[in-house]
Amino acid sequence: MRCPFCGNDDTQVKDSRPTEDNSAIRRRRQCVNCGARFTTFERVQIRELTVVKSTGKREAFDREKLVRSMQIALRKRQVDSDRLERVVNGIVRNLESSGESDIPSKTLGSLIMDALKTLDPVAYVRFASVYRNFREARDFEEFIETIGEND
Repeated sequence: MRCPFCGNDDTQVKDSRPTEDNSAIRRRRQCVNCGARFTTFERVQIRELTVVKSTGKREAFDREKLVRSMQIALRKRQVDSDRLERVVNGIVRNLESSGESDIPSKTLGSLIMDALKTLDPVAYVRFASVYRNFREARDFEEFIETIGEND
């Protein structure tokens, strides 16, 4: 594993343990060159997933991009990071167990929307505003009205 601080390829594992939900192995590492310590996570990957954009462009599924997009929606909201991690793990398991290697971006967006709806209503609306490309305040009003009708 390459050191994120100095780029050295030689690092040592100091501690390994499973994550709370047993979906990954957490490893504490130390660089033999600069002495920096950092954490890595090792996860099982069942298949290579590809996200197919609405334009037809294809890109490799990036779990960290999924996490970042949800963190942006959840910024300054009181949602525990462990809870977010469990939700992300659930989304990834759902995608991997679908049997499909090509995942339409619409499918991924819907899974994120469903997850955020259960996590935090404000984050849900924030994500929806980008995902559904809200242009004006009325778009928010209409979306929020539909939330009230579905509950």
